[in-house]
Amino acid sequence: MRGLGRFIAIVALTLMGTQALAADSAVVFMYHRFDDPRFPTANTRLDQLQDHIAELKAGNYTVWPIPRIIAALKSGQPLPERTVGLSIDDAWITVYRTAWPHLKAANLPFTLFVVTDETDSGGAEYMSWDQIREMTQSGLVTIGSQGAGHPHMPALSAAAVAEDLTRAAARFQAELGSVPKLFAWPFGEMSREAETTVRAAGYDAAFGQHSGPAWLHSDPYFLPRFALNETYGEIERFRLAARTLALPVIDVTPADPKLVNNPPLFGFTLAQDVPGVELLACYAAHEGKLAIEQLGPRVEVRMMKPFPPGRGRINCTIPTLDGRWRWFGWQFYLSPDGSNAN
Repeated sequence: MRGLGRFIAIVALTLMGTQALAADSAVVFMYHRFDDPRFPTANTRLDQLQDHIAELKAGNYTVWPIPRIIAALKSGQPLPERTVGLSIDDAWITVYRTAWPHLKAANLPFTLFVVTDETDSGGAEYMSWDQIREMTQSGLVTIGSQGAGHPHMPALSAAAVAEDLTRAAARFQAELGSVPKLFAWPFGEMSREAETTVRAAGYDAAFGQHSGPAWLHSDPYFLPRFALNETYGEIERFRLAARTLALPVIDVTPADPKLVNNPPLFGFTLAQDVPGVELLACYAAHEGKLAIEQLGPRVEVRMMKPFPPGRGRINCTIPTLDGRWRWFGWQFYLSPDGSNAN
């Protein structure tokens, strides 16, 4: 009986820890195109979107506008269990034609990250400013910025990043009467030099394209989002991601996602005790499961292979007793010719 009582106590403490983590994190999803089979890696089928909406409406989630989520995380305000935010990048015309009618009918708020040069082009692939204004007037849609030209920002000088942001801000002000406070890194690529410029431009937060929940102590200028597409948009994966809990990570090294050494000496510190930490596993797409060394709360992750040029991601997870996952993801940037790394 003593052993059974100890087991029950461990389970109770684990579930209490799960609930505590859920109260200070939220899952943000990222979409691009809808019902556009020409681009399966950026496309979500209509039937997938309808399944996502049905899950959010019936699955005991709280869907908040992303600015409200950011404000809560910054202030330390507890979040409801299973808080979810929705975001869409690039303002493709399929957002307006396909996704918008369904999201509006379901009364689901979302943030649309706009690339101003693309919208200004007036091409058939992109939404118009009139369509963007129509969506914002509904009260459901917040506009965010992806800058003007959608460049690889870590490859630019600080002056070039500033010029791109200034050009975008002028277009937002002219067309919408205000400049967005949320930013999404083009391609999810961030560097600390570019971050300094984004902060100076007045943005409150910025999102990448690495997986995991946004946590109370996540880097506010490199917040994670779960990307959805035809391959990673089936309802089972959506439900798994929507139910994830943050892995409470601080002191990530290297601090700059723009790589200097490749492979990097990647590591982080767990900010609090995490039940099941002995089950921690980390993966990189180019290598698979990675070697881990733990010394107290510090975790060092070692790769044998360098990241290929472009974007490289690491995901670290721990399963919970109630079938959910604690998740932390990170993304690195390496220039196409590898020139920014040794």
